[in-house]
Amino acid sequence: MRAYRLLAVLTTLFLIGIAHAQYPAKSVRMVIPFPPGGATDIVGRVVAQKLSERWGQPVVVENRPGAGGTIGSEAVAKSAPDGYTLLIATTSTHAVGPVLQKLPYDALADFTPITLLAHSPNVLVVSPQLGAGSLTELIAAAKARPGSLSFASSGNGTITHLTGELFKLMAGLDLLHVPYKGTALSVPDISSNRVSMLFDNIVSAQPHIRTGNVKPLAVTTTKRAALMPELPTMAESGLPGFESSAWFGLFAPAGLPTDIRARVHEAAVAALNAPDAKERLVAAGADPAGESGEDFVRQIRADMARWSGVVKAANVKVQ
Repeated sequence: MRAYRLLAVLTTLFLIGIAHAQYPAKSVRMVIPFPPGGATDIVGRVVAQKLSERWGQPVVVENRPGAGGTIGSEAVAKSAPDGYTLLIATTSTHAVGPVLQKLPYDALADFTPITLLAHSPNVLVVSPQLGAGSLTELIAAAKARPGSLSFASSGNGTITHLTGELFKLMAGLDLLHVPYKGTALSVPDISSNRVSMLFDNIVSAQPHIRTGNVKPLAVTTTKRAALMPELPTMAESGLPGFESSAWFGLFAPAGLPTDIRARVHEAAVAALNAPDAKERLVAAGADPAGESGEDFVRQIRADMARWSGVVKAANVKVQ
């Protein structure tokens, strides 16, 4: 009986070894926890295409929006850690949300961080009908009518939400927060002035800026964005010290085998370095990264500490 059990264990280990050696032997699901058309979706689809080409297996993108990215992220956290379910997560899902509210997952313990894919600045855009041509004019309009202007976000507990709260805090404004399932869904309301403004990622904001649906006023990073060098920073426009940017990262469920993690990391870095992928990301306003999982974790922890300070200072609460 002991010999039989030993043989069974050895056979199982042998089969697992074969499965790992052949990874990926079937299609891979990539969950994007926001709607199509947003910054996360744009970055994720570029990476998914290159992974599929490299592996010779389909990488199927699945958009699962809702609750500021929580629904899709939770689905991945509860998936099997076999490398066949991946997540494109963001500052919102893994650095901002966890310090703002109780989530159905632990942003670090329930995931295997694989690599930081890219980072990019946010940009303040307003309704063309609002009549604000600069940050100074926007602040003046908001102070003249306390509580009458509003800002959109991609959901409660997201980077777009907290950036708006930081703006309220630093400028001393009373603004109404209007959450959506993704920033792309808010554009029609901003264009028609049903909602006044949005701190969108430059990746997803760029097409709407070009069409004139929204008007850009400033970028939220300490330096001007290479993609839109004509736009001043928030600091240059009258709010010294204002800073907010976004990152996009690749995750798997916790417990991903080390060898599969290494293979996914290698493939993801190769995807980011592919000339056509890099060109598409840079053109969209994203700066490709590709650092180690350990360095990525340090970035997440630093952002958690930073946004936790904003939450406390602004007394932000999610209803």
